[in-house]
Amino acid sequence: MKILFLSFYYKPDLCAGSFRSSALVKALQAIAPTAEIDIITTLPNRYSSFSQEAPEYENDGNISIHRIKLPSHKSGMLDQSKAFLTYARKTLNVIKGNQYDLVYATSSRLMTAALGSWIAKKNKSPLYLDIRDIFVDTIKDVLPTHLSILRYVFDTVEKLTIKQANKVNLVSKGFEDYFSSRYPNTKFSYYFNGVDDEFIDASSNENNTPPANNPISVLYAGNLGEGQGLHSILPSLANKLAGKVQFVIFGDGGRREALESALEKEQISNVEIHPPVTRDQLIEEYKQADILFLHLNDYDAFKKVLPSKVFEYAALGKPIWAGVAGFAAKFINSEIENAQVFEPCNSNQGLETFQQLKVEHTPRKDFIDKYKRSSIMKDMAKDILSITDC
Repeated sequence: MKILFLSFYYKPDLCAGSFRSSALVKALQAIAPTAEIDIITTLPNRYSSFSQEAPEYENDGNISIHRIKLPSHKSGMLDQSKAFLTYARKTLNVIKGNQYDLVYATSSRLMTAALGSWIAKKNKSPLYLDIRDIFVDTIKDVLPTHLSILRYVFDTVEKLTIKQANKVNLVSKGFEDYFSSRYPNTKFSYYFNGVDDEFIDASSNENNTPPANNPISVLYAGNLGEGQGLHSILPSLANKLAGKVQFVIFGDGGRREALESALEKEQISNVEIHPPVTRDQLIEEYKQADILFLHLNDYDAFKKVLPSKVFEYAALGKPIWAGVAGFAAKFINSEIENAQVFEPCNSNQGLETFQQLKVEHTPRKDFIDKYKRSSIMKDMAKDILSITDC
């Protein structure tokens, strides 16, 4: 059996899509050791301020990894469009002349899924899609008014893409109503992101309660974009907690400058912003933090998502402070102990919930057992292979 595996991000890149894809390939190898898997991804590019060396081509037994070099880009729509077009064009060159028994594509911004759909249709191959975000729903909140027509273009692309798939996995149950109402004849599954072994191993039973005179360390790690909205919440929260809390940020993204400008304008001194670091380094930073912070902007589309960060935060046993709504809020409230949720961009409610957190280690064994990534990916790999007769 020959499988085409499309993922814009793959190890050693630093993002949820990379970690998910890497774990899934490992599960596919275990279940179908004789299957040939062609992985087509990109050279590490998640953050313009962070680079990680990786070969453009790598072969490990039946696994071939093709990493496509992209033009320099940041988070703007034009840059991202150019980057994807390069990825799509070079992907088609790589697969030229090959026939696949199965096409798999994982996608957050729809277009990698659309590429997989086009390839599967052309090759008459079964198609399995892994959808990590509702791009059409999200874009309506962030597109400038003069570009609103693009929503209808992407809406058409989404319809053609989803209807081509034999099966579609949705990474959040919050996506269910949107997709099932639009595509009632499509088969859906729900395999979440889950907890990686690195975070399970890093969990400690030690309580690192800060000394009475020291500020509490609150850490956020990840993208600094419009979707996270840190520029809309951190200046106000940090100001209210000056002298009590030190915010430590690791990341980069399209709204980093807006965040830095807002902090400078308000003369906020208790927020540190550091560039992205490797996963091993990040885990060490997590261990030093007292509280782990998460925030999504106040857009309707984000009420459906379940950030992958929820799983790694929960595994570490640290208190979780999250500005989220909708499905993510329900999930955290029902599944995770010693976690407090407040309405996105509401700093007053954020302050109230902060005061309810217990700055202590909270074992979450049941959560880890339920959402262990290796188990979830094993089940998902079986689901993927089930759509082919091979």
